[in-house]
Amino acid sequence: MTLEVLKIDGKDSGQKIDLPEDIFGVEPNDHAIYLAVKTYLSNQRQGTHKSKERGEVRGGGKKPWKQKGRGGARAGTSRSPLWVGGGTIFGPRPRDYRQKLPLKVKRLARKSALSYKVKDEQIKIVEDFSFDKPSTKTFSQMLRDLSIYGKKVLLLTNGTQEVVYKSGRNIPKVKVLEADKASTYDILNNQILLIQKSAIDLISKTFGKKEEAMN
Repeated sequence: MTLEVLKIDGKDSGQKIDLPEDIFGVEPNDHAIYLAVKTYLSNQRQGTHKSKERGEVRGGGKKPWKQKGRGGARAGTSRSPLWVGGGTIFGPRPRDYRQKLPLKVKRLARKSALSYKVKDEQIKIVEDFSFDKPSTKTFSQMLRDLSIYGKKVLLLTNGTQEVVYKSGRNIPKVKVLEADKASTYDILNNQILLIQKSAIDLISKTFGKKEEAMN
């Protein structure tokens, strides 16, 4: 797969880049993608939810009324789950939602997501760029020149580029990430995947390493 490299003003730079077939041209595995996205979203949960059960609600120590003689149901406490103000039956308790996924499945999921982006023509390669200082206006103009302003965009950079990150962080629907830090969910959760030219090599190196890949 060969794509043209664009300048930040939207014009053709005259350069072309070959995307690695073993990363951007694999047969997508939908189940691997499902597992990776499910794992990613589960790992984002704090798990701090909590509701008070019957024994944790304050009050209710006195029997509301005598056991017999009223013609109504017996009651031992006003904090019964059946009463307003009572405890919750089987309410949520704090728990850890973290899941783990085999390394091979993680890598297959990311490759599948990138391959889907290529098939759907949702990838644009842009020349390496930076700004003298953080500028939301300059970043927005670049998106307009590339005809992707207003769309949900993920920009993958070659390593940490703080100036570029700060320039794009306040623009709605725009996210800037280091190319080796993007998860399967990040790759799929956009309309356009904008990649700096040199970031392609970083992505290739990521899959060449034996260390744990992103979910």
